[in-house]
Amino acid sequence: MTLTLRLLAGAATLYLLIALAVFTLQRRLQYFPGTTGTAPQQVGLQGVTVIALTASDGIASALWYAPAQPGQPTLLYFQGNAGELSDRADRFAFYQSIGFGVAFLSYRGYGASRDAITEPGLIADATAAYDWLAAQGIPPSQIALVGESLGTGVAVQLAAKRSVGAVALEAPYTATVDIAAQIYWWLPVHLLMKDQFRSIDHIAQINAPLLIQHGTADQVIPFASGQRLFAAAKQPKTFIPLPDQGHEALYQPQTWATEAAFIIDVAQH
Repeated sequence: MTLTLRLLAGAATLYLLIALAVFTLQRRLQYFPGTTGTAPQQVGLQGVTVIALTASDGIASALWYAPAQPGQPTLLYFQGNAGELSDRADRFAFYQSIGFGVAFLSYRGYGASRDAITEPGLIADATAAYDWLAAQGIPPSQIALVGESLGTGVAVQLAAKRSVGAVALEAPYTATVDIAAQIYWWLPVHLLMKDQFRSIDHIAQINAPLLIQHGTADQVIPFASGQRLFAAAKQPKTFIPLPDQGHEALYQPQTWATEAAFIIDVAQH
């Protein structure tokens, strides 16, 4: 074998080994859960009950829940891929302060849970949370979904199969596989990725009013991805660009206030 062929064979072997490693470790590269399992009271929240949920596959998750003031909607929230609910206590307190019912889902594998994280599993957890709220007598028209980053894919798939009053998405994507393909452009990501969260395939099945907010300078989920998802959605829908904002816009009270005003407006009509 010539030197050139040996070098090519060595490069091909290295490429395959790297591809195998990425395939094997892909969920560690996709999800970054916080696992301290901090209780809501430890982060200063009051009037919050931790509800134990069991999904259709038998796996446990948890719901941080505070009931709505009379006449107010209940917001079911799905976090992004990093951290845990205790990192979002200020957001919970904001919704609570305006009288909303607040239900924050702690996915399997996050918080105190040690179960494996998968796309079907997160959707099952979300469905269990919705069904629990419905069992408390909260009508679908009074349940609003809010998804942050990764959680937008969870919200989209839930709203595509359950009736809700409103859906608000912060920095959504067409599919997580599209984002991964930009990062790992040198790998056949569309063939290798297990949890693709193809929101673009589900968004048109949502019949509730939709709000999308997206930073124009977002380097994590490109602004154009949110625009494409919005274009595929049904009316009524609203797109609010956040000028010169990056992914950090998800953690700003003004973003939450805008979606709260949207949800209140929808609830009044």
